[in-house]
Amino acid sequence: MKTVKIKAYAKVNVTLEIVGQTAEYHVLDSLVASVDLFDSIVLKARKDKLSSITMKGLGSESIPPEDNNALKAAEAFSAAFGVNGADITVYKNIPLGAGLGGSSADASGVLNGMAKLYGVDDRKKIAELADTLGSDTRYMLDGGFARMQGRGGEVTPIESGQTLHFLAICPKDGCSSGACYREYDRLNGEKRGESFTQNAISALKENDMQGLGRYLTNDLFLPATTLCESVKKAYDEALSFSPLGAVMTGSGSCVLAMFETKELCEWAKSRYRGKFRTFVLKTVSQVKEWKNPFVLEE
Repeated sequence: MKTVKIKAYAKVNVTLEIVGQTAEYHVLDSLVASVDLFDSIVLKARKDKLSSITMKGLGSESIPPEDNNALKAAEAFSAAFGVNGADITVYKNIPLGAGLGGSSADASGVLNGMAKLYGVDDRKKIAELADTLGSDTRYMLDGGFARMQGRGGEVTPIESGQTLHFLAICPKDGCSSGACYREYDRLNGEKRGESFTQNAISALKENDMQGLGRYLTNDLFLPATTLCESVKKAYDEALSFSPLGAVMTGSGSCVLAMFETKELCEWAKSRYRGKFRTFVLKTVSQVKEWKNPFVLEE
């Protein structure tokens, strides 16, 4: 049977601002970027409409199938396009509960993989499916630099030849997104007058890394620190290396220290004496590296 192999890249929130709220969700404005940490996904075509999933690595084996976004993506794709299912194996490298978008990466990777597996090219309908599978999933279908607004479904790609470099410091205890948003509401988060996201995008387009470092921000950082002490510890550790800036990604628990070069990231990693996991990451350009998104081989 036909087999497709996929790279499902993690994302980072360079900024994450909460700019409003509806009865159903918080309204976001975020500069996001794909990074070179990825899960590997193998999809094998089936002769029926059923799909199965096997998770390997990082404790992902304990994720119940009914809660697995990658399996939901395959089932939704099969139903929407009337194609057969797939036997899916996900090799996890993206830490769970870190704010790096691992669940959405796997869901978007499966959608792209199913499209390749069965020759489906309806990107509009695939994007609509992605919206049902998590707030980051539509963006992660294509990735790269983008401005993500609203609930996550409003995605504006940003062209940039710049590569950002991060040392990621990732505590093992993850932060619940729902709990973080509830804590944000409890703390009555203040709205700033200027848009850090717009300022960060302008700095990125102007290749002003010092300026970009000043605008790294995450409105969920304070709520996360009240729920998870390790987030504040990781943030303080990140600042100890005097980076251009530091920021928590997503709802945590991973904190990013941004440096001008990969060599400086490696330097900081070599001197890290804390207890948390560390990764040296760089951004992945949609234009340069994803001419044929995600597909490694058939």
